Amino acid sequence: MSAYDAIVVGETAEFGSYDFTPERIKAWAVKWDPQRFHVDEEAAAKSIYGRLIASGWHTCAVMMRLQVDYFAARVRAGSSLRFGPSPGFEDLKWLRPVNAGDRITFSGRVVDKRLSQSRPGIAIVTTAFSGVNQAGEAVMSMTAHVFVLVG
Repeated sequence: MSAYDAIVVGETAEFGSYDFTPERIKAWAVKWDPQRFHVDEEAAAKSIYGRLIASGWHTCAVMMRLQVDYFAARVRAGSSLRFGPSPGFEDLKWLRPVNAGDRITFSGRVVDKRLSQSRPGIAIVTTAFSGVNQAGEAVMSMTAHVFVLVG
């Protein structure tokens, strides 16, 4: 089976879960998104959210890390797929706040694949990503594209 054929439209993968503790939320936000509702529990309580929440960018960064770890493990296990950089994403939505104490589970579903017309040996794979909290509520979604070496 070719690497291109190994990419299955409709295939879903769960990348793992992450606990957004107050300490993790504040540590990340102090460095990368120091808005008051991410770094200060008292100020967050007075915000429109009423409590400490994770940055949407923190949520996306965690999703990316779990996804990279997932595919690296597949390569170590013998997968022929070799993922490259992403040419971009679209339709990013933060659907509900990620509260301190939430456990978010991230997954992706392949929605399209095509061979690049301008770059031989490369496919462009489109994946719909989502993050869901412990109550089964979607907290984020996005559609992303990635280059995959197939030739």
